[in-house]
Amino acid sequence: MNRTDVVPVNDNRLLWRFMAAEQPDTPMISLIIPVYNASATLKLCLDAVVTSDYSSYECIVVDDGSNDDSETIARELPVQVLELPEGPFGPAYARNRGAEVARGKILFFVDADVVLAPGVIRRVAKIFQEQPNLAAVFGSYDAYPRDKGVISQYRNLLHHFVHQNGDPEASTFWAGCGAIRRSAFEQIDGFDEKRFRRSSIEDIELGYRLRQCGYRILLDKTLQGTHLKRWNFYSLIRTDISCRAIPWARLILQTKKLPNDLNLKWGQRVSFALVASACASLPLALVQPELLAGSVAGLFGVAVLNRKLYIFFFRQRGTLFAAACFPLHALYYLYSGLSYFYVWAEFQLSRVATLWRVSALKAAAQSLKTQKP
Repeated sequence: MNRTDVVPVNDNRLLWRFMAAEQPDTPMISLIIPVYNASATLKLCLDAVVTSDYSSYECIVVDDGSNDDSETIARELPVQVLELPEGPFGPAYARNRGAEVARGKILFFVDADVVLAPGVIRRVAKIFQEQPNLAAVFGSYDAYPRDKGVISQYRNLLHHFVHQNGDPEASTFWAGCGAIRRSAFEQIDGFDEKRFRRSSIEDIELGYRLRQCGYRILLDKTLQGTHLKRWNFYSLIRTDISCRAIPWARLILQTKKLPNDLNLKWGQRVSFALVASACASLPLALVQPELLAGSVAGLFGVAVLNRKLYIFFFRQRGTLFAAACFPLHALYYLYSGLSYFYVWAEFQLSRVATLWRVSALKAAAQSLKTQKP
């Protein structure tokens, strides 16, 4: 079987959904779910889709070379399975292959560890029907992540809070629970599968290109799903730095666009400066104890700037949880900000090296000219 073969499941419900797609008041939606070794979460994800109250849809599971039971689980449900046996190629590649075989005019991307809330697919259809000038829409995780660990709860509740307080007129896109018109998706050539060969900011970068082309993106805060992923301290740090902070910093410097929204609001930038100054003052306080007051003041400033978030943590999980989240969040600001400055320094050095090479070539050319008789 080659990598573009689609294996449909023989199920009358699937045929009925294709027939329902012909009705003019029910736009056909193609749900595309990239999968790589997601056997622990895939069934819950797909159960939420196939029990949806919206019938005019198809669900395409793109198996990106999994070596667990993901494919078997998908085949037990009324969905289509697209195999990429030579994978993994990364979610950007997998989503693009799914979009190529999709039949709907609306492409709805969902991660394999997200359980859509009831009514989400119908809500997506309604949004695109009511707003014909809209190119894309995305939502957020809900406030009830499945894993009960502090790291998982913190990471998912932070995402929920940031998206729920973001600008509805969005400047980016999120593919964990996000839909886009096929026409817009094809015009910008989909996800950049060559640049992003693993899970990263491929959806954010796609959103940047949508906006550059003049398309409108909506953050609809009612589109929510439960996140099933279990986070630990190592996966949190590794993902935030190597898969998000560093590639996002490169994208910002290359596009020269730093929107005041979501994770890039001014308050978050100031919070980094305060955390960095507090950390810098701590070792100096061993020599000059009065500098300890500066560290305390900096951290207090972070607490004030982010008070709404910490109040949210307190209301959701209580005092101990909110207290545990503060150092995690301060650390988040520190490594995110340092990652940006690392990329900025790398970017500046690259520019200097390029200018030096150009100057050297010009000098060599001028020298050859002067040596000619």
